[in-house]
Amino acid sequence: RRLSPMKVYAYQGCSTCRNALSWLKSQGIEVEVLPIRETPPTVAELRATLKARGGDLRALFNTSGLDYRAMDIKSKLPSMSVDAALTLLSTHGNLVKRPLLADAKAGVHLVGFQEAEWAAALA
Repeated sequence: RRLSPMKVYAYQGCSTCRNALSWLKSQGIEVEVLPIRETPPTVAELRATLKARGGDLRALFNTSGLDYRAMDIKSKLPSMSVDAALTLLSTHGNLVKRPLLADAKAGVHLVGFQEAEWAAALA
């Protein structure tokens, strides 16, 4: 169906990530799984995902994560430029909401796992 597998940035200890990967497998969708902490998404992937989320920058952040709180991103985000936020995310994988699925060729960029949303996007 696809020439190259889609990328899924995930964290091994994340149950939502495991659910997403299990669902993808059950749908017969081949993916390349990348560890989000060690290999965060690129600025280009994050920019495409931001566009897919209607420009909602906060939607790309793991707002319940320890790093988000420790770095006080909540108070910094409103005054942060899009470029600065995307650069921060691309260098701190723990800050990225997960899982993040990126398929530039198909134009599919998803963040967080909502089965209905993923099913519609990947149909």
